[in-house]
Amino acid sequence: MAENLTDSQRDRQNILNNRYALSKAEEHLNLGGIRFRDELVFTKQQVAELLEVSDSTIERYLTSHEEELKRNGYRVIKGKSLKEFKAIVDVTLASEGNRSPSLGLFSFRAVLNLAMLLTESEKARAIRSRILDIVLDVVAERAGGQTKYINQRDQDYLPAAYREFNYRQAFTAALRDCLAMGDIKYGIYTDKIYKSVFKENAKEYKKILGLAAKDNPRDTMYAEVLKTIASFESGLAVQMTTFVEQNGRRLTPRELDTLIAAAEANPFQKPHLEDARIRMASRDLCFRDALHHALESYVQTVPEADFERFLGETSKALEERLSDPDTLAVFKRLKDR
Repeated sequence: MAENLTDSQRDRQNILNNRYALSKAEEHLNLGGIRFRDELVFTKQQVAELLEVSDSTIERYLTSHEEELKRNGYRVIKGKSLKEFKAIVDVTLASEGNRSPSLGLFSFRAVLNLAMLLTESEKARAIRSRILDIVLDVVAERAGGQTKYINQRDQDYLPAAYREFNYRQAFTAALRDCLAMGDIKYGIYTDKIYKSVFKENAKEYKKILGLAAKDNPRDTMYAEVLKTIASFESGLAVQMTTFVEQNGRRLTPRELDTLIAAAEANPFQKPHLEDARIRMASRDLCFRDALHHALESYVQTVPEADFERFLGETSKALEERLSDPDTLAVFKRLKDR
């Protein structure tokens, strides 16, 4: 996560999309505000006083970052809404809108957004520092103390891992029977598939995530990445077997390299590869503070749905899922296919 949030809209949005961190921040920062329609809101005057900047500074940022601030809860109220708002605030606050038919309001989320943008305010800088600490604490707490296996909290992880394990067995069997090469081939061609899918070999991946030598990289991979790996393994296993049947001999390493290169370049595979790279690069930077340099161009803002997926009420530790009858029923259906 970037230390200087003023420079990165992506990193700002990753924080603002995390409703669990926002809830904790609202509780601990105690910024004040007004309860309006079951939401904490702030007038422009309140925000200026809170962040210790002038009204003109607030206006300047509203102009230069209008779309971002509106997306995160800044809006202008008028008519019935403005009348309702004036009815619940004291005279000092209400006087702001007496000469105007409209009034700008910041949601708590929009105030944090502005605090992440302001470079002129020491108060904003202090809020940025505090929110970074809160985000790290919330992710660690909801992930069970550490994020190495946060991927396993996704309800799609276990079915994807189970399928990938079966395709992996078919692929290693094809390597054994169809490739003219010693036992070193298993590690080499695992790495070549990894390189095709996410541009790193196992050693590079482990280093970036800080995994121990005994850790299995696939135990830390997201469901979408496992599905893409399984797609490669399944297709290559079939192609290798077909080659042997048609040619009456095993493939050479160069011939298998050609098949892998063709699979990576296949336009049918391209959307799956892009999706796997985006998910790995974006989620690992957000949840694990791990940057995959080879995938840096794929990093995007993590959507709100992903915070629910890995931190929300439907997310569970692997041990919980393995004791869940519904999960066991899914495995039985997969086994019976």
